[in-house]
Amino acid sequence: MDLNTILSQLETANEEDIEKLLQQYNRENMHTFSFDQKEETLRSKLCQSVLTVLGKQVQPSCQKTCLETLRILSRDKRVLGPVATREGMLILGGMARLRAGQEEGDNQNSSQDCTQSEEEERVVVEALKCLCNVVYNSPAAQQVSVDVQLAHGLCASLRTARSWHHEVGLFTLRLLFLLSALLPDVRVVLRREWHAVRLLTEVLEHTLDVRWVGPYEAARPDPQALPLPAEDNERAMEALKALFNLTLSEAGGEEDDHQFRLIAAILRHLLMLKTETEEKTEEAHSHAVNLLNNLPVSCLDVLIDIPVQGGQEKYGGKNMDAVQVLLDFMEKRIDKQGSNFKEGLTPVLSLLTEGSRHHREIRRYIKAQVLPPLKDVKIRPEIGTTIRNKLVRLMTHVDMGVKQTAAEFLFVLCKESVDNLLKYTGYGNAAGLLVARGLLAGGRGETQYSEDEDSDTEEYKSAKPFINPITGHVEEPMPNPIEEMTEEQKEYEAQKLVNMFDKLSRQNVIRPMGVRPDGTLAPLEETLCDPHEDNSGSDSD
Repeated sequence: MDLNTILSQLETANEEDIEKLLQQYNRENMHTFSFDQKEETLRSKLCQSVLTVLGKQVQPSCQKTCLETLRILSRDKRVLGPVATREGMLILGGMARLRAGQEEGDNQNSSQDCTQSEEEERVVVEALKCLCNVVYNSPAAQQVSVDVQLAHGLCASLRTARSWHHEVGLFTLRLLFLLSALLPDVRVVLRREWHAVRLLTEVLEHTLDVRWVGPYEAARPDPQALPLPAEDNERAMEALKALFNLTLSEAGGEEDDHQFRLIAAILRHLLMLKTETEEKTEEAHSHAVNLLNNLPVSCLDVLIDIPVQGGQEKYGGKNMDAVQVLLDFMEKRIDKQGSNFKEGLTPVLSLLTEGSRHHREIRRYIKAQVLPPLKDVKIRPEIGTTIRNKLVRLMTHVDMGVKQTAAEFLFVLCKESVDNLLKYTGYGNAAGLLVARGLLAGGRGETQYSEDEDSDTEEYKSAKPFINPITGHVEEPMPNPIEEMTEEQKEYEAQKLVNMFDKLSRQNVIRPMGVRPDGTLAPLEETLCDPHEDNSGSDSD
């Protein structure tokens, strides 16, 4: 339908005709994602006309149709000028039953109005969808949303989460996520003044049906229970994303510590749940890992300190079920073909690294799974299908972040001991980490670890003298390439090698390096002492 025709008819049409006109426009453009630039001005005028209709007292069916039109138009960020105004955002906020720009006592269009018909509820959903599009596509609308305190209205809506219908809850949480992602200043206000972290925690608790059996211990999910419904899972994911944004900045104090431990307990419960599909379960675990990374590392003891459900005696009575889920998740991410390791794998590696560094039981359990006592040392550490083999391969990954994170994880499991790391990985795989940490000369990192008993197997002890420290395995004897050479041939090859190095050095292709006493690399001339130099400070006899 021609936009000029629609605009001319909207000016004089009654409510019923307006609805029919816009319904036809919506049907023709519902699946259109590219708009003609020539009609940009006309679409902007249509936005203004639709807002004018919404500002009048029209029936919910007409409101819904108008909002559908606005949602379609809001995909085009170039035509959002009329909507990204105080008046436009207040109209949409009112349609969404948010108390945007209103006093606390003003209950008109309040999110607490539970006496909505099904048609009125569709109006709320469409308004929330429009707000999500407009806020995402328009920086001007983002600023107006601050001025009208849209986030405050969303927090008021969070308090009624138990009475939400699915889509109302879903798009309320999505809008809160967008505001917290796009506006750092709003994050601070949401957290400090409107207690959004606590409210979102309560939403998660209700959505995941958490039943507490201890201060930070949720009841174990019933193995026979049905998987988490898809709709509950969708809302939980949006709440986790918003919580991730709100916990990015550091905080302190007893209240925060309690809130973070509560979140950690809920996330442990989530890790033990199954959803309707394996893909959705993995997505839930991914969001849980991201949020756990934001929590203080001291709160991770909540994952294993489960007194009612009990744990394994060899790990101090701690329950390692959640840690095993994280290990399984990590291995799935390593095995996933074509995945982005930096986004998909490094968060869980970082989480397990910090958990192992600060919690002895977590480190001991993970080491038993990842780096069990060595027996077969005839195969290179990076070859094979064990989790150790996969992680050692990552130590030479092309992505620097992935390489460093994998190496740091294994280093912490080895209690930051160079000798232990080399035993499991070989010098060639570990060289990058050792150079970065200044540990080429051996030793330990700065963190202190408890002493464990000797875990070397008899097979490893007997093979240790024959292990190549560079490759980390016992190599088959290689034939001596100069055995058949005459002395003249040996001299010729040696001189040839010297000349090659000299040429590369003069052309600055290579620069001979040595190791300082502190384990760091330096130009060779700086690491060599002059044999004729008297360092004693006095003449020798």
